Amino acid sequence: MDNSVFGVPSEERYFEDYIPGSVYTFGSLTVTQEEMIAFAKRYDPQVFHTDPDVARRTPFGALIASGWLTGALAMRLLVDHYLPHRASLGSPGIDEVRWIMPVHAGDEISVRVSVVRTKRSRSRADRGVVHGFIEVLNQNQEVVMTWKGMGIMLCRGKT
Repeated sequence: MDNSVFGVPSEERYFEDYIPGSVYTFGSLTVTQEEMIAFAKRYDPQVFHTDPDVARRTPFGALIASGWLTGALAMRLLVDHYLPHRASLGSPGIDEVRWIMPVHAGDEISVRVSVVRTKRSRSRADRGVVHGFIEVLNQNQEVVMTWKGMGIMLCRGKT
């Protein structure tokens, strides 16, 4: 996979490489009906996620992906293209998750991340927090999901 979206490969990327105001768009993954149904049957068994026939009679008019599947697919893209592979220390959480539009079988999703702000830790000089706004897009560049996220990352030379 091409991890050069930053100009710095993910294996060499650290806190300092995340510049506020930067915007990165990457991905894509195609959502399949089989994946949608399997995920929903296990984790989100609402009929508009699990049964194509019944889903046609819902306000959605068709089977739609669970929002949690959409988030999981977006997370895969974030790991592959955005997060530093050596310097990522996880996340203390996300805020304001929104599902804007349904995702259907055959949709191709990508991710756009805006680096909102960064803050070096005062108590732990080897790390900082990167705050981002994540938008999940479909093949028409329509926003289908958003959230505000934060990641804790090691600073260069501290690993």
